Amino acid sequence: MSEVGLYLEDGTAWPGVSVAAPGAAVGEAVFTTAMTGYQEALTDPSYARQLLTFTAPMIGNYGIEDASSESRRVQATALICHEARNYKPNGREGLLDWLRASGVVALSGLDTRALVRHLRDRGAMLGVACGEGVSRGDALALLAAEPPMAGRLLAGEVSGELDGLPRTGARCHVVVLDYGAKASIVRLLEQAGAVVTVLPHDATAAEVDALAPDGVLLANGPGDPGSMDAHVAEVRAMVDQGRPLYGICLGHQLLGRALGLETFKLPFGHRGANHPVFESASGRVLVTSQNHGFAVRAPENGDGSLEVTHRSLYDGTVEGLRLCGRPVWSMQFHPEASPGPHDAREKLAEFVEACAGRAGENG
Repeated sequence: MSEVGLYLEDGTAWPGVSVAAPGAAVGEAVFTTAMTGYQEALTDPSYARQLLTFTAPMIGNYGIEDASSESRRVQATALICHEARNYKPNGREGLLDWLRASGVVALSGLDTRALVRHLRDRGAMLGVACGEGVSRGDALALLAAEPPMAGRLLAGEVSGELDGLPRTGARCHVVVLDYGAKASIVRLLEQAGAVVTVLPHDATAAEVDALAPDGVLLANGPGDPGSMDAHVAEVRAMVDQGRPLYGICLGHQLLGRALGLETFKLPFGHRGANHPVFESASGRVLVTSQNHGFAVRAPENGDGSLEVTHRSLYDGTVEGLRLCGRPVWSMQFHPEASPGPHDAREKLAEFVEACAGRAGENG
């Protein structure tokens, strides 16, 4: 007999109603505080292997539109919410129809306020979203077999979602390392004037160098950066190539490791569109969009060559790095902010400016 609901690895059960595809979905239970942008979040490859809980009370109240997706498919393993709607304004597809057609489990009617407090207190943990047609026993068996998020290398599961995007621009050539990149990152690079070439997550520094780009962007993506030693070695070699290098989210973490820092798993992560970050150079507080479960540990000592440029005002974690005297920097938050505020959106344009300057120097 099917018992619809969310079951967590600590033994707690959260009853709900199945509103999309039948079956069961297993992954890490996490939450986002973003009030809009459910389509962008669900299609963000960084949510791979995660059961995405929305703190916004109503989800699906403005439908689905093709231009808002961050990749070709739904990346989150399941949607969890308090109230799901299938509204279809102006002929748009409804959220629940879209999820059902995509084979994605969605649960509505949960007490998401209590669930989010639970995840904040206990930390993000594995869970299984049990929809129609699956017994509780079978769902719990799936949960028991699921490996933890720590130690998982997931970039290979989502890399390649951007193939086929139009390539335009003329000021410079940028290579994007696709660990699970969002489409809006590429769009903003192109709008700033870059020709973009997307390479898969396991591309080598030699393969990048063979393209002779003016700059390299290490994109976002899912999984534990601590499990990506081979990727870190390639990033270290890219740093030594001397061209502008910019890391976002997972790319920031990989760069941090390449520069000798450690990464660690946060208790419940930073996910949402309202995270305040202090920017040392300007003294500004940026309200940022974030989606990550791991962070870079701050350098304790050193020769002063590595600067922490941004810090979270929630927990003090490192949100930005710069290699002094070199065109190498990174940010843990998402400057493209899709969804989210645009406080940091100019950071991508600044990166293109640096790449364009190198292009000019090289004739």
